[in-house]
Amino acid sequence: MLTPADLYYAKTHEWLRLDDGAAVVGISDFAQNQLSDVTFVELPDVGREVEAGDEIAVVESVKAASDIYAPVAGTIVEINNDLEDNPELINNSPYDEGWLFKIELRREEDVDNLMSAEEYSELCEEE
Repeated sequence: MLTPADLYYAKTHEWLRLDDGAAVVGISDFAQNQLSDVTFVELPDVGREVEAGDEIAVVESVKAASDIYAPVAGTIVEINNDLEDNPELINNSPYDEGWLFKIELRREEDVDNLMSAEEYSELCEEE
């Protein structure tokens, strides 16, 4: 299981990378592996205001549909349009090409509520 040390992780298996005042968000390698072959992604609308913990997207696979939650509060500023035609990017490259959306942070301190890679790895071992 890949768990890059420079990312933050939510208990609901989203990852977050800070990028110049915004946060890039995707699902972890553990999550994409649990879902198996991703077949469809429903992404949030650009401009949508979200609170940490809000259900904001859905990832569907051959096994199940899984809700995606906002790891921080803010405004959706960009979505990964490549996923519309290539949802398998989430399986092939969950931390690079398979990112889901970007959020402009409302409060940077929200990131403090997320887990480190080490903490997240321990969580996944327990599941």
